[in-house]
Amino acid sequence: MIWYAIASLTPAALLALACLFGRPWPLAALLSITVLVFFLDRIARQLPTRDTTGRGLSLILAATHFALLPLVVWGLAGDSGLAVADKVLIYLGAGLFFGQISNSNAHELIHASTRWPRRIGTMLYCSLLHGHHVSAHLRVHHIHAATDADPNSARLGEGFYAYALRVLRGEFMAGLHADSKQRARAVDQSARPHPYVGYVAGGALTLGCAALIAGWGGMLALLAIAFYAQMQLLLSDYVQHYGLRRHLRTDGRMEPVGPQHSWNAPAWYSSAMMLNAPRHSDHHMRPARAFPALEVTPDTMPVLPRSLPVMAVLALVPPIWRRIMDRRVARWQNPA
Repeated sequence: MIWYAIASLTPAALLALACLFGRPWPLAALLSITVLVFFLDRIARQLPTRDTTGRGLSLILAATHFALLPLVVWGLAGDSGLAVADKVLIYLGAGLFFGQISNSNAHELIHASTRWPRRIGTMLYCSLLHGHHVSAHLRVHHIHAATDADPNSARLGEGFYAYALRVLRGEFMAGLHADSKQRARAVDQSARPHPYVGYVAGGALTLGCAALIAGWGGMLALLAIAFYAQMQLLLSDYVQHYGLRRHLRTDGRMEPVGPQHSWNAPAWYSSAMMLNAPRHSDHHMRPARAFPALEVTPDTMPVLPRSLPVMAVLALVPPIWRRIMDRRVARWQNPA
């Protein structure tokens, strides 16, 4: 568990120092979540599979998130006295931290078997103005992954930018429809408010706190951070499901989700940093399995040629992405 803690908490500590003291910490924070990760991933090393929940680290990361987010808003828009160059570096590093680490931790928590971890995961998403992802992920993505019914499963040949425009609206509406249908089936619909009321209220509360910290500038800073973090999540979904599709069975139903329906990136350090989110096939097959126990078996699971952060960068250049990935998709969709 020590490597998970080091990889996920080091950028947070450096970002806090960057907001409080400025140089040289902003550059160190950005390098810790980019260049350092790239080089450590190239070291041949395996993270052990452990029969533990990792819940303690998840809760520490959640507390870190709720302390760091207002600090970053203050650093970017408040009376921090930071130079413009330092603010740019902090914004880039914070967007990557909230997008890759906080999102991964929120994802882990909303799959918990008990109520309070799920609520904390939901609050994490709401603080990044992405609360509806909870419903879309649990009620749509995990049911319809690798089919056209899931907005977050990228189609073969679909570039990231076209995908992102489609998902920004499609994910919100898909989660809304799924929640509304579930409420319509409930016996007592007045027992609890519609989840989307909570998502909107949580986002509004976060924006209000940003305004208290740094006025209109604080709200703009939060909107910019949230957009960056959301794009990181969309990049992750895009990369991990690109082109893979479940086949229609003879009885007219889709085949069950299997190990061949998600891309995996088992590079050790970036996996530790993102709480094994890149071990994606195992998660879809066993959503309740805690992150330290997730596995990758390359003979049955599609494996990306590079780590998830590197592939996300490549996805920003669609011609290069397609040149690398389309033939790999064809091999898994049409095995010999």
